[in-house]
Amino acid sequence: MKITDIKIGEISVPLKTPFKTALRTVDSVEDIIVEIHTDSGQIGFGEAPPTGVITGDTKGAIVGALKDHIIKSLVGMDIENFEEIMLRLNSCIVGNHSAKAAVDIALYDLYGQLYHAPLYKMLGGYQKQIITDITISVNSPREMAEDSVDAIKRGFKTLKIKVGKDAAMDLERMKAIRKAVGYDVDLRIDANQGWSPKEAVKVLTDMEDAGLNIEFVEQPVKAHDIEGMKFVTDHVAIPVLADESVFSPQDALSILQQHAADFINIKLMKTGGLYNALKICSIAEVYGVECMIGCMLEAKVSVNAAVHLAAAKSIITKIDLDGPVLCSEDPVVGGSVFDNDRITPSDTPGLGVTKVNGIRYLD
Repeated sequence: MKITDIKIGEISVPLKTPFKTALRTVDSVEDIIVEIHTDSGQIGFGEAPPTGVITGDTKGAIVGALKDHIIKSLVGMDIENFEEIMLRLNSCIVGNHSAKAAVDIALYDLYGQLYHAPLYKMLGGYQKQIITDITISVNSPREMAEDSVDAIKRGFKTLKIKVGKDAAMDLERMKAIRKAVGYDVDLRIDANQGWSPKEAVKVLTDMEDAGLNIEFVEQPVKAHDIEGMKFVTDHVAIPVLADESVFSPQDALSILQQHAADFINIKLMKTGGLYNALKICSIAEVYGVECMIGCMLEAKVSVNAAVHLAAAKSIITKIDLDGPVLCSEDPVVGGSVFDNDRITPSDTPGLGVTKVNGIRYLD
């Protein structure tokens, strides 16, 4: 199964409601789609969202990396020679994790198709179904409480609450949400780097004192401030999840060696795809530290790959793969089935995607 061509396109999918965090507000998913074509007629699908504020990868950067470096390095190679392909992909250009992730996902799709097995079974086959949380965008306390109640009515039992825009107001937001949903619902919070270390300790301590029962806090401080994140980890009882601070396996190893966080969040757009995400899983297993699998605002192709990884590995115990259920429509044919909080990977070979509707191909 040799690579004959790699096509690049883009899709646009409106969101049901605007997605608001401490870093940005988004109204639609605008993603780059990659199709890897082979001499056997099989196609592998990958996807990358331009998320400049987090990964530094804009649409132009993703397309440029694909056209000028990645495609030239891979066309003509045989999927059977998978390790060599991955070495080439990861060495042909520095950084550009999202572009690499899109191609990596499509390659793993083809790898599963080559051996006629669903990817989650090839990677470990730990479980058949996973349960995701759903994100509540940052708004007024009243709006967030109402959105939380709506999510519970839809069947979600775990909410990930966006905070980090105003520490004092964040406390009021969480009080309003906990009062509205009660204590049978798990609440996670994501500050998206929005607090200083001392500010994070104060607001998290206030949340502890208020009895809000927070499961964990995600990325309370700036991504580069590992010392600050360790300060938070050392001074609050609420567990800390490192997200934007972890792009590479080396990042994960450094954070775990320093005990700077309690958990690691794996996102394929940060790691450059499944190849490096699997290495982070192995590092976490050695340290006995659980992982969460997350996503950016992505449609179903790339989230589908994250689903297969989550279903494969026991070290991934927390799931934040709500991107497709936030979209107003699904352009992807095949792949994992998203039924509110329950996600079931496809048992067809590879990732199970057969088509992506509405692609606008780029020359």
